[in-house]
Amino acid sequence: MGNYIARYVTNPEGTPVPLTEPTFNPNFGFPEKGRKRRVMIATEDEMESAKLPLQDRDYCAHLLLNYRSCCKDVWPWAFRCAHVKHEYLHCEYEDYILRLKEYEREKRLLLRKQRIEKKRLREELAA
Repeated sequence: MGNYIARYVTNPEGTPVPLTEPTFNPNFGFPEKGRKRRVMIATEDEMESAKLPLQDRDYCAHLLLNYRSCCKDVWPWAFRCAHVKHEYLHCEYEDYILRLKEYEREKRLLLRKQRIEKKRLREELAA
């Protein structure tokens, strides 16, 4: 609810739209080389052949495929794949944290842009 109020009531220009691409350069504010680029390990063909639903086709899809194949290999003793499941869930958690950080970064950069524009307008009015 807090994000809803910020998005539509208190500061719509300073709150990013969820589930959209970032509007700022992803390497803005990082060293010369920039940040490490995320790479999909599982290919589209592998995910299609495994019939992964669209919501599971993310950066952790390769670990989900490993988990599914492990469960298939040791069925009905799927508990033996707990370590593989843990790796997958940990990857999902790290991906979630990264998405939260990206959202927060976008929000801070939007607020910074607003502050710079307000300062510029004040200087123009004073001149």
